[in-house]
Amino acid sequence: MTDSSDELTDYEEEREPDPSDSLRTFGAVVQALREHAGLSRVEFGEKVRYSKHTVESVELGRRMPDDSFVELGEGATGNTGALRRSAKFLTRGEAGLAVWFRRWARLEKIAVSLCTYECRLVPGLLQSEGYARAVFEGTIPVATDKELEDLLAMRQKRQRMLVERQKVPFSFIVEEHVFRRRFGDAEQMREMYDHVLEQSAPRNVTLQIAPLEGGLHACLDGPVRLLETRDGRRFAYSEGQQNGRLIIDVKEVSLLQQRYDTLRSQALNPQDSRALLERLRGEL
Repeated sequence: MTDSSDELTDYEEEREPDPSDSLRTFGAVVQALREHAGLSRVEFGEKVRYSKHTVESVELGRRMPDDSFVELGEGATGNTGALRRSAKFLTRGEAGLAVWFRRWARLEKIAVSLCTYECRLVPGLLQSEGYARAVFEGTIPVATDKELEDLLAMRQKRQRMLVERQKVPFSFIVEEHVFRRRFGDAEQMREMYDHVLEQSAPRNVTLQIAPLEGGLHACLDGPVRLLETRDGRRFAYSEGQQNGRLIIDVKEVSLLQQRYDTLRSQALNPQDSRALLERLRGEL
């Protein structure tokens, strides 16, 4: 298991995707051509208009090069065509996870506690297959059939944490309106309620609902996730349109934890939250 201190080192540097075999192979080709041309990383970087650190990241397979890097790299290394041809086969690691989410997903695997506040949709770890499919089918740009299956497979893989990590406490606070938002037909809605009730039933999983009549509260800036690693380090993650941010600043993480704890005291308790879900299911 990767040590959390090693994970943190990665996050304090450039936010790059996890290496895939194609990224590593392309990086090795770049390095070989650069060295054959007698160029240092600094000199090559000047020719492709990137810093030596970015060049290093590409060569180590940690960064996806853009078209400009490929084209200028070709010119800098003798126009062999090797970079253009190999760039066609580049893929990012971990299909089914957004690039900006992958580092948080790696931290989830070593967390000793996880907290989630959600005001947009049912948290991924609690989603039924039908709900998740509806979410992914509604994305823009439209996902291909292969991409859709990758997304669903990764979602289900992450959900296994709730079953496999029974000593890790999972806390969820979800706005009531999230569970009232309709999708599909009544049967799909009932399936979603049943799945959430089942997933939140284990003793290490706590689901609380922030009721509509509860008014305004401290977490209205948006959804947030918090976790703690086994060495006591805390991290937070926030997400918006086409982006996500891993938060490592101790003061900022502490502030978000205080907001979450405050909302936890204001939300319905777990028993009343389950009762509300059962009532919503019965109203279908």
